[in-house]
This record gives sequence, structure tokens and C-alpha cells, in this order.
Amino acid sequence: MIFPFLRSLTTILLFVAFSTAAEPVKVIFDTDMGNDIDDALALAVIHSLENRGECELLAVTITKDHVEAAPYVDMINTFYGRGDIPIGLVRDGVKQFKSKFLPLAQQKDDGEFRYAYDLHIGDSVPDATDVLRKTLAAEADRSVVMLQVGFSTNLARLLDSEPDEYSDLSGEDLIKKKVHLLSIMAGAFKPVGGKTHREFNIIMDKPAAKMVADRWPTPIVWSGFEIGLAIRYPAISIDKEMAYVEHHPVQESYQLYIPTPHERPTFDLTSVLWAVRPDHGYFNLSEPGTVTMNEHGETTFTADENGKHRYMTVDNDQIQRTREVLAALASEPPK
Repeated sequence: MIFPFLRSLTTILLFVAFSTAAEPVKVIFDTDMGNDIDDALALAVIHSLENRGECELLAVTITKDHVEAAPYVDMINTFYGRGDIPIGLVRDGVKQFKSKFLPLAQQKDDGEFRYAYDLHIGDSVPDATDVLRKTLAAEADRSVVMLQVGFSTNLARLLDSEPDEYSDLSGEDLIKKKVHLLSIMAGAFKPVGGKTHREFNIIMDKPAAKMVADRWPTPIVWSGFEIGLAIRYPAISIDKEMAYVEHHPVQESYQLYIPTPHERPTFDLTSVLWAVRPDHGYFNLSEPGTVTMNEHGETTFTADENGKHRYMTVDNDQIQRTREVLAALASEPPK
């Protein structure tokens, strides 16, 4: 017989052993930060997973061509204690409307910035393609997971990039050597409201999205529009679980975007969770195949046993379980 406290201790020791045995998943987060609040929630989830030793955030690259985007990302990273993470910004990318929540990084109280960070408007921000090439070149072969939760602009430019000071490989060959998976929030693989859905990340830069779908050399797991739409972020997590500090950047950003009791879809968060915890049963995957898109930005999946693409699916039990896990991770305090 094992006494209850010994059983609990054994469970804890096994959990610690398992947690420390696995190498952290190395991720690069490519985001259109500022368009929808799910990007900020997804970045919070990444930081919480890193706190747990499950992943390592190597860099953040941004596809929203706006001067407020990089300072905002630096603000979030600094809040979570990682203000030194490299940030790259697209050049001459898709021009976007002013964000509802990026200006939070410029908020001042009594003449001082509300949140501490180093990268301010007017400071030089490295080009996203350079950051991607430099970061990948420094990592071990097939060790990196790319997380794309915005437009495909940066990854398409990486594909087309030439050898440089960081690597003598072309972009496509550098990806093939260093990346083992692309986890992408893009497209739609089930009808929404009885209609084919033209997903935002695809239609904002259709040529780039098509290039990534056609040429990306590693396996791709697609989180379609219908996945995040089915899993809504709990309003109570914003109202209660992020209230452990007077000013929480993700909480305040959420309220600036669409205030609670609105519960936002978890589009980008699902790609993060799959990338870091693929074996936890939060989602199912389709059979192998290939994703293509037409001139209107509509995505089609064709089954093919030799295909490198799969898309995520989710059932009712997984919806509830994943919703709770994402809320717990996104609201977890900095380490």
C-alpha cells in the first residue's frame, strides 16, 4: 500500500522528471500584432509555456507595417521578463488601419510610460527577413518550429531570400535545414455559416500565402478559421484572472479591442498550443494532403498520402478542455 502523501509525492516527482527530460520547443513567432487581440493572447501563452520550460521564444517578427507594432511587442515581452528577445519588422508590407490597442504602449501616467520597455517609436527596428535568417542560422538543424499567425509576407520573403552574412544558403534551403514544422493560423477548411470562408490572413497578402502553401519545404499544420471560432476565450479570465496587478498589458489591450463580456475567438492561440504541445490531445489532425488556394483566397485541402500538410479539427470535449487550458496559460503571472 502507498500512503496518500507518498502517492502524491511520487506523482510530483514523475511530473518534474518528465518536464525536465524534454527539450524546450524552439519557436519563432511571426505575427500581425495589432489587428486582433488574439495575437497578444498568443504571445502571453508562449511566455507562460516558456516559464514552464516547454518552449523557448527565439524571436518575434511582425507583418503589420506600423510604427506602433514593435514597441508594443517589446512591451509585452518586457512584462514577462524577456525584453531582450529579438524583434523584426516587415518593410513595405501590407499597410494596415490604426490598431485599437497598440497605442497602449504609448500610455503615460504622470509623464512616465505606464509599462517599461526599451524599443520606442523612432528607434531602429531590424528587418524581419534579416532577423529570421540570423535566428535560423544560429540554431541546430531541424530544431525550430515556425509559428505564423498573421500574413505570410515575412515567410514568403524568407523563402525568396539570398545567401548573406548569416548563412550561405538560400532561404528555402535554410528553412529546409533548420525548421522541422510550420504551425500556421490561416485558411478555412470547414464551411462557416454554410458558406466558404475567405480567411483574413490569406486575403491580406494572397501572393505570399500562395507561395508559402506551394513552396514551404517542411510539414505544415494549419489551424483554420473554424478552430479558433469554436473556442472562445473566457471573459472571466480577462476580468478576474489577470487582475493580479493594477495594470496588465494583455488585459487592458483586450478591453481596448472589444470589452468583456465579449469572448474573443482563440485563432492564434490554437497554433501556439499545437506547436508546443502536439501530443496532449487538444486537437485532432486530418489525413495528410496539400492545401491550395484560388485567386479569391479560398483554401482547399486535397488528401494525398505523400502530402506535407494537415489541418486541425476539434470535437466538443476538446473545445471545452482547450478553452480552459488556454485561459490558464494566458492569465498565468510572469515568472
